[in-house]
Amino acid sequence: MRVFAAVVPPPQAIEHLDAFLEPRRGAAAFRWTRPEQMHLTLAFMAAAPELRVDAYVDRLAESLDDLAPAELSLAGPVVFPQVTEARVLATGVTGATDLLERLSVRARNAAVACGIEVDGQRFRPHVTIARTGGHPTEMTSWVRLLETYAGPAWPLRAVEVVASHLGEGPRRTPRYETLAEIVL
Repeated sequence: MRVFAAVVPPPQAIEHLDAFLEPRRGAAAFRWTRPEQMHLTLAFMAAAPELRVDAYVDRLAESLDDLAPAELSLAGPVVFPQVTEARVLATGVTGATDLLERLSVRARNAAVACGIEVDGQRFRPHVTIARTGGHPTEMTSWVRLLETYAGPAWPLRAVEVVASHLGEGPRRTPRYETLAEIVL
């Protein structure tokens, strides 16, 4: 199974970002992330054995037991891999970034403890808003635009474990299925 642990911003935060992006989407032929798919990935597991996912959820819940809710907001630009040849456009996350780092470490450690291979890329809090479709694109103007964006604050209260079903969503995009919600 393709599985990830994530923080999912509440509807009001996503709606605010979506309203900011809507009049600008026509300026680029990006593959824009649908609002219902916007999330902040803490740990990604491309091939989690289905039999180990329940154990992962339990272990993750135990590891997050001592953490308290915090306040976050979406703000600013993030691009991958670099602004001059970007493939991914995202908004950053401000607020309890130290808590997000701990959540990511614990989500990854829980996977390893359950025998699930986890993506080892460096954690950088962001919510992907668009992809270039594989073509590297110069993103300076988009970075400048997103430097003006600051979304409303919202409480981080839970981490979700989500299954990603490739090609099962609209226009062959992934379909996401929340397997568990772990309240902090």
